[in-house]
Amino acid sequence: MIPIRDQSRTNAEIEVCLWLKKGYSISIASLLGGHPVALDSPSRIQLRTLFTSAPAQFGGIEGRWTPEELLLAAAAGCFTTTLRSIASSIQADFTDLEVEASATLRKMESGYTFSEIVIRPTLKISDDGERGFALDLLKKAQRLCLVSRALAIPTRFEPQLEVAAALSSVP
Repeated sequence: MIPIRDQSRTNAEIEVCLWLKKGYSISIASLLGGHPVALDSPSRIQLRTLFTSAPAQFGGIEGRWTPEELLLAAAAGCFTTTLRSIASSIQADFTDLEVEASATLRKMESGYTFSEIVIRPTLKISDDGERGFALDLLKKAQRLCLVSRALAIPTRFEPQLEVAAALSSVP
């Protein structure tokens, strides 16, 4: 989630700068703690290195993140942080959350394109009576997820709920 200190502001900016180096190493710099930094000076900001490549089947380096995987990770990560933020704000608790994201690619004359992204959260709850509330919470997180809303790709949402097994005490 983007921290906005001044709630009266209606707009926020995110800035990212990429430096491509040999071996597909990309350093990413962004605004830190809401304070603007000089993006033209890598030594003045905190860098996080991310190694990326094209998919191996397209001549990329095996074991590196692909831009396609990063897009799915962004969608799943945004859903997760959105859900945790909503749950925290209403003091709701859940046992466990797992979010899977997958995509369908379609080959067109102009190249490959995403035809669909599927977000598949599995939320474990402690009591079956919480199902309605938990499903509403999942749906709200899906509606508010900034990354998914920014994509023009159709996104399918497949929420699942699991009731955590009651722990039995062993004598």
